[in-house]
Order: sequence, then C-alpha cells, then structure tokens
Amino acid sequence: MSRISPILSKTLVIAALLAIAGCETLDGLLAGMTKRSGPDVVSIGDRPVHDPIDANAFSLAGDGQSVIGEPQIVFTGPDDTFSDLARTYGLGYDELIAANPGIDPWLPGEGTAVLLPTQYVLPDAPRRGVILNIATKRLFYYPARADGEPQQVFTYPIGIGRVGWETPLGETTVVAKAENPSWWVPASVRREHAQMGDPLPAVVPPGPDNPLGTRVLKLEMPGYLIHGTNQPYGVGMRVSHGCIRLYPENIEFLYALVDIGEVVRIMNEPYQMGSKDGVLFFEAHTPLEDDNVTPAERLQTLLDAQQSADGQPLNVHLRQHAASLAETPSGAPVSIIMYDANEIMARARVVHNIVERDPNELTLTEIREMMSEIDAEDGAL
Repeated sequence: MSRISPILSKTLVIAALLAIAGCETLDGLLAGMTKRSGPDVVSIGDRPVHDPIDANAFSLAGDGQSVIGEPQIVFTGPDDTFSDLARTYGLGYDELIAANPGIDPWLPGEGTAVLLPTQYVLPDAPRRGVILNIATKRLFYYPARADGEPQQVFTYPIGIGRVGWETPLGETTVVAKAENPSWWVPASVRREHAQMGDPLPAVVPPGPDNPLGTRVLKLEMPGYLIHGTNQPYGVGMRVSHGCIRLYPENIEFLYALVDIGEVVRIMNEPYQMGSKDGVLFFEAHTPLEDDNVTPAERLQTLLDAQQSADGQPLNVHLRQHAASLAETPSGAPVSIIMYDANEIMARARVVHNIVERDPNELTLTEIREMMSEIDAEDGAL
C-alpha cells in the first residue's frame, strides 16, 4: 500500500470534518491554527524549468471561474531590470515592485529569484467589453463569444492618471479609433509644461516623439483615451494626465479587436476575491493615495459580499486573515484558506528567462533618468 504524505493526510481529515460539520467546524479548526513558515516543498532551485505561460490571453473553464493565470518565478540575468522583466512577462513595473519587496528593481543581481505575479482575480463586473481597474493598473477585455465556446479574456498592464490628473470612473464607450494619430495637446497640459520651462506645440505629429504611440481608442468621456506610448517604461505606473496607456505591442493587438461602440467600464477596486477549481483567492493592492473611500471601508464591503461554498458568510477567521493580507499587499492572489505567507512561492511555476537584449535599447542610466522624469513631471497623456 502506498504511503500518504502528512500534508495530504491532514487535508483529507479536514475535508472529512468539513463534510460532517460545515462552517462551525472550519471556525474551530482555524481558531487553533497559527501562521507557519510554509509546507515542505521542493526548493526553487531544484524545480523543473518551464516555458512561461501566455502573458495576455486566457480561456475560462466556466462561468464560475474568476481567477486566471498562475504565479511564476524567473531567475534574473546579469543585466535584467524590473522594467525588462515587466514588459517581457506582460506585467507593469509597480506589479513587480509590490510582489518583490526588498529586491533592487534596477540591479536585482544575476540569479535572483523574482516572483512574476501573473495570476489575476477577474474584476467583479459584467464580463463584456473593456474593464479597467485603476487600483490594480490592469485592463481586461472580454470579446464576444460564439455559442458553446469558452469565454476568452485578455489582460494587459496599464499606466493611469497621476495624482491631480485622476482617471475618471464610470461606464463609457469607444467612439473613435485612429492609427498613427496626431496629439492635439490640451491647453492645461501646455500651460503646465510652459511653467516647467518645457513648452509644447499645439499639435504633435505622428512619429517617435508622439506620446500617444501608434494607436488610439477615443472614449465618450471628453479628453480621455486608451492609447500606446513612446515611454513604455512608464506602463504599470501612475504617470499620465488621466488617459490609459499600454505597451505598444498590446495596444496594437487590442486595437484590432475593439470596435467603435464597445463598452468600457472604469473601476477602482484594490481588494478582490475570486475562485478557481474550488479554491478561494484574495488579491490585495495598495489603495490609491487619493482614493475618497478608506481602505477599511473597501475591505469590509468586499468581505461582507463574500460567501463560502455552502452559501454562508465568511467566518471571522477568514475575514481576519484577509485583513492581515491587506496590510502588506503584494498584488498576487493568495489562497485564503492557507494560513501561510509562503503559499504563493510554494506553488509558483519556475520559467525560463526569455528577456532579450536589444542593441538599440536604452542604457540603465538612461532608463533611470527617464523614470525620474516620468515621476517628476510626465510628458504624456
């Protein structure tokens, strides 16, 4: 007879108890549990190395699935930066910063294990059209599906409006599209740049100096666009004058899919819960500093709306665990039933480093200078 591992044995016992006694038993079990260092798992360096998952496209197994992707780990090369890793693996710069506290984003060092938070809780909103969650700095697009076909969802990191130039919330539509657009600089932006000693023309023609990049989706909200960028290192940050920016390759793909009239929903939800294969996940991001709703209010609203598999409200222990996770938001979905800070790393997929060095790429010094300029003033929409 084959032996059952200690972890599996405990899992079976818990499952049997839950089947008999329901949520009250779960309350009792969790009350006696303490945070531990993590299960015995294969060390990261000894795990097999896989090809990375598709960074942007996912198929849902059913309407009940609300978590896509899986976490990944990559070992850095000698010259890799977080900006390189973010663009290569379909992430934004801030996402990598949040998931990897304590690692230098500019000089991680060769062979450093970096967590790629490439698992996402889907926004709690109707699954149609474009959804922008400015708190998580991600876009989700649900194309129309044929009868009997699985729902597809595409997701991309986005740059959003900085403090004082917030991206507005609400529902709108795409009213126009343009390739290689000219940028008609708003008067307010021209005034701001003039005050900084950096005057802008009334119109910036198409080309490498155009901050709109090569594609634009114009929203019904006056003055707001979804567009590309000539400063890709700012994607995934609060860098714009309110518009939404994507990596050049992402906006080109999205532009071909999205038609005029497509609905666009803009929301602000730093805390989200979802499930996949019967597992409940909690995803926490740092709330925007200018949010007019407190983090405590947002978290309580989310937790009050959740139910366990048998339709009961979340017990006090799971609520407390979610609250503790929200205090140190990593942006990566955590299996909430596991009282284990290492559970993400324990199940993460180790993948090949596919960062390619472009001979025409900016040097590290030039990138740092560009990022400093973006932080200080921002020259794009």
